[in-house]
Amino acid sequence: MSEVLNRPAPPPDHTARYGSHREQVVDLRMPKDGPANGTMVVLIHGGFWRAAYDRTHTGPLADALAATGYTVVVPEYRRVGSFGGGWPGTFDDLSVFFETLPVIIAAHGIRTKRTVLVGHSAGGHLALWAAARHRLPAGSNWRSDWRPDAVVSLAGCSSLALTNVWELSRGAAADLLGGGVNDVPERYALADPGALLPLGVPVALLHGTMDEDVPVDMSREFAGLAQRSGDPVRLVELPGMDHFALIDPLSAAWPHVLEAIDDGA
Repeated sequence: MSEVLNRPAPPPDHTARYGSHREQVVDLRMPKDGPANGTMVVLIHGGFWRAAYDRTHTGPLADALAATGYTVVVPEYRRVGSFGGGWPGTFDDLSVFFETLPVIIAAHGIRTKRTVLVGHSAGGHLALWAAARHRLPAGSNWRSDWRPDAVVSLAGCSSLALTNVWELSRGAAADLLGGGVNDVPERYALADPGALLPLGVPVALLHGTMDEDVPVDMSREFAGLAQRSGDPVRLVELPGMDHFALIDPLSAAWPHVLEAIDDGA
């Protein structure tokens, strides 16, 4: 396990609530060392949707992004193993967070020109899903016409179906959705970004070729699906890098992360 997961980082500038549950909170980091560049990064943490992993481990990445000039927003959400986490609570939380985000940033005087969703591992799945909510059925409580300006998936679980079939992290997708893709196909149809293409926003998929937690074939498969749907998608394979290098600003992945955010994928 990478050292970055336990590396200390300065506390966020603000923490706000978007709901009544103790995990329905969001950290805000303001741009440092110069003027803001006008981009708000919504950074969604991973951990295979499990309560054992929270937003704390993204502190070094979030702080480095703020030091580069971004406004950084890091939401927490209920996860498998916490009360109400999994299906449907995790998706409820992300939906409510995005609906509440304009109010939160306005209350802190934040003005931005563009919004980029950045997600690592399971957070990559949630970032892609959040961008796909306009593709949900009209009757869905999660549906929204809002779209980000771009999505950057870092070693993301971009396909829940493959996460389930490949049995990643001891059945993490089945734990999230309450069953496998053959058991609850209707849930996968609503929660899997691969089932909701085209997203209609630029997507960058960054993935290390030595990733043993989420194999690089995950991003390769999603990139192919997205391209066939007509989505503007770019796959960046990082030779020799593992799962956690993607969230380590001290790793060789860091310039690629910044480039993906700045280019809008």
